[in-house]
Formats: sequence, C-alpha cells, structure tokens
Amino acid sequence: MKTGGQLIVEALEANGTDRIFCVPGESYLAVLDALHDSPIRSIVCRQEGGAAMMADCQGRLTGKPGICFVTRGPGATNASAGIHIAMQDSVPLILFIGQVASHAKEREAFQEVDYKRFFGDIAKWVVEIDDASRIPEFVTRAFAVATSGRPGPVVISMPEDMLTSEVEAPTALAHTLVETSPGEAEIDRLEALLNAAKRPIAILGGTRWDIQAVQDVTRIAEAWSLPVGCSFRRQMLFDHLHPNYAGDVGIGINPKLAAAIKQADLVLLIGGRMGEMPSSDYTLLKSPYPDQMLVHVHADAGELGRVYRPTLAINASPAAFVRAFARRKGPAAPGWAAETAKLHAAYLEWSTPPQTGPGAVKMGPIMTYLEKALPEDAILTNGAGNYATWVHRFHRFRRFATQAAPTSGSMGYGTPAAVAAKALYPDREVIAFAGDGCFLMNGQEFATAVQYDLPIIVVVVNNGIYGTIRMHQEREYPSRVVATDLKNPDFAALARAYGGHGETVARTEDFAPAFERARASGKPAIVEIRLDPEAITPTRTLTQIRDKS
Repeated sequence: MKTGGQLIVEALEANGTDRIFCVPGESYLAVLDALHDSPIRSIVCRQEGGAAMMADCQGRLTGKPGICFVTRGPGATNASAGIHIAMQDSVPLILFIGQVASHAKEREAFQEVDYKRFFGDIAKWVVEIDDASRIPEFVTRAFAVATSGRPGPVVISMPEDMLTSEVEAPTALAHTLVETSPGEAEIDRLEALLNAAKRPIAILGGTRWDIQAVQDVTRIAEAWSLPVGCSFRRQMLFDHLHPNYAGDVGIGINPKLAAAIKQADLVLLIGGRMGEMPSSDYTLLKSPYPDQMLVHVHADAGELGRVYRPTLAINASPAAFVRAFARRKGPAAPGWAAETAKLHAAYLEWSTPPQTGPGAVKMGPIMTYLEKALPEDAILTNGAGNYATWVHRFHRFRRFATQAAPTSGSMGYGTPAAVAAKALYPDREVIAFAGDGCFLMNGQEFATAVQYDLPIIVVVVNNGIYGTIRMHQEREYPSRVVATDLKNPDFAALARAYGGHGETVARTEDFAPAFERARASGKPAIVEIRLDPEAITPTRTLTQIRDKS
C-alpha cells in the first residue's frame, strides 16, 4: 500500500525525472513528503510563473518534459504563463497542480478552479486523477503525450485526499517515445524536387531536434549547397558561421533573406509551423497556397496542411527526417551554390552590429565584445522586448542547446530560464538578457539563483520604458505617451540585496570590466546597462519613428 503522493514520485522516477521546479502548497504536501526520500532534486521558486518557465527551459534544452508542481487556484493561474509558452513553442512540460479535496468539489471551495476548462486551450491534455491506483497509468501517459507528435504541456490535477489515500497500484514503467519517420517514396520525391529546383531554401524550426540531428542537417546543407535559415528563436539549430547559413527567419528579418524566400521555387520547412512571426504575417509564404513549392516536414500530422497546403507533406520528426535524408547524395555542382554564398555574405553583413547610436552607452560595441568574450557553448536566454533584437540579430549561435527564448513573445522568461539552464549545465556560462520591464516580471527568481548558488549573469537593458510598446505608440499615436514610462530600482543594488553581485554600466567602455567582474565574482550577478530610450532599435531612434509617422 502506498499513498498517492508516493506513487506520483515513483512514476516521475520511472520516467527519468531528475529535478522538479515548484512553489510549495498545502494541497500537495503528500508529494513533497515523498520527495524527501527521493533522488529527484527539488528547486523551490518564488512565483509559479517563474517555476513553469524554468520547467519549460528544461524541456526546451533537453527534449524531455520539464516538471513543475504548484498549488491550487492562484498558484495554478500564475503558472499559466509558462504553460502558454510551452504550448506555442512546442515544448514538453508537465504541470502538477494540487486540487481541493474531492468532497469540496463543485462548491466553489477555497481556491477551487476547473482546470480542464481553464487550461483546455493552452495545453495538449488536461486530466484530474480521482483514483490513486491509476497514477502510474496517467503519469506515464502524460510523458507520452508531452513528447509525441508536436510536443507540448500536459496538466495533471491532484485532489488533496487522493494524494493521501493508500492504495495498491502497479509499478510505474517508463513511457515509450513515439517516433515518426519518412518513407522511402517521400525521400525519393523530395530528391527529385530538389534536383529540379532552381532557387531552393531550407528553413529549420520547431522542437524534437538533438545534437545528432543538427549534425545531420548540416551534412544535408553541405551535400546540396542549400541556404539554411532558422525560424524565430530557433537559431541554435544551425552554426551561424557555416557558409550555408542565411540568417534567422523571424521578426525584423534581413530584407535580402526575405526576398530570397519569396523568390524561391522550393521551400524545405523542417520541424517548424511557419506561424505569424517567422512568416512575416503570412507574407513570406502565402496562406493557404504558397507561391513556392513547399515541402513540409513535421512530427504532427495535424500541422501538415493546417495553414499551408504543401506540395509534399512528410510526417516525421526532424531528427528522423534528417537522419534518413542525410544518406542521399546531392548534385555535384548545384546551380544555386553561388546564391547560397551570397546569402551567407548578406547574413554576415546584417549581423555586424553598428558601433554608433544615441546616448553614452552603445549596444553595438557591447555585442561585439560579447561575441569575442563568450565561449561557443554559452547559453543565452531572454524574454521579449526591443532589447532582444540585439541578441537575435547580432549574436552568432554556434551550437545546439545554447538558446532559450519564447517564440510566443512572453516577457519575464529570461531570468527563470537562466536559472534552469545553469542548474542543468553548471559548467557552462549562462547569460540572461532582459529589459527593465521584462526583468521585473520574474526578477524575483534571481533569489532562486542565489539560493542554489547558480552564478548566472543577467544583463538588464534599462531604458526606463516598455520599449516595444513605446515604439508602436510613437508610430501610431506620436507624442501621445500613456502608460509606457517606468521608474525603476537600482538593479545593481537589488542584486546585492539578494546576495548576488551587481554592476552598473553608464558608458560603453564600462561594460567589459563590469562584465568581467561579474564573471569573477562567482555569484549570480546583474549587470545593468543604462540605455538612452532614443536607442529603440539598432538602426532607428524614437524621434525618427515619431517624425516618420
């Protein structure tokens, strides 16, 4: 006889869980008690949104479900931000929620929420376990659902009395990973389409990649001389200094790359959905019928033909597809090789940061310094805001599992993601980028980094405004500023108050020594950059945006 709490933990162990992220609650004390005797590491967080984003980062970097535990009601609703990220970003995650006791359900009991209704549209599967003997079944299924097809979040509700009940139950077994692979006929047809193409391009995106898959897709690009773009915030899927790399297909795309995609006669889309952001609002590929021939490779059959009608649809995971196609040999001298070289040259020019700009601090030289200072395996995380342009456009990603950023555009992601990344890879440098508004949404998780001695460095780009919204505001309603100004704390002092290291950068030349001191401190650190709000983008000022409007 075992309690429901013990069975939950045993099922997690059987499925290879090594750590969970949580905010404790009395609704799942039985699970916490079972974790006391488990090898699973518990990382206690300061807010459920941050905990869920940490679990997302774990799933994003490993391909295995990140695990989060929260309490009922406000705990669960706080966590919903991380669930939405995982859903839109196709990241495997399992959220466990303590629920009110069974006798109190349907009475609007203390902190009661109907989780099937609340999470129904932002999770792959939502279930409430009423019978503790079925815990092994449901948890193993949750791992299978979270990782199969298009990965995503699963939500499990656990009534408090179910967790304390003692039952007999089968021993939990690990889930079986479901892999989808291409058929030989599909590979044959793709080979024929590529051989007939004059201006092909490949775009990589989505999840279910690994190091081997990245190596395989590189071999494919080399064999066929294909130009390769990476979808929005999936830049770690291809080495940016490889001669076949053409750039990122996301917000603020290089106009030369956008033109190449529009003019292509064949687009090979591997793993991605080509949603609103990477498609430039469905203009690079017209919906539902693209001008280009489209070969769409995706692990979820439901995504094939959902937005775009493909010329060839291949239901396969990215890893399985590139493993199969890498065995085919490309033409000896494809006619588009020169175009591939031009696109890479255009990328190198596009990704060279400007060295000038308004104000005493200029981000261009800072990015130039970081490109030289950071090792190739450094992990960069960020949330959302105009500041992120400096990372996405000017940082040249070289390796897999070095990027954690939400394609859903959620603010507040960078700091908790950095905590999870450092816990996962303690020997690698982890740098979080955040705007001032972005940082203060989940900046309390800096305390989690201090608690667990995780020396992340958070670069806070502080311009005293919600920059992206101000930019749009000045364009649409020039000089009518409302609700976008911010009065911020001294972020360096805040870091020290938490027990970390703090630095303030007021001039460009201050950054390098401040960053090196943060590195040398051995503590979680915040390096605050006080940026002129006029420096709203790498190439335009707020005044220019306002005047042009």
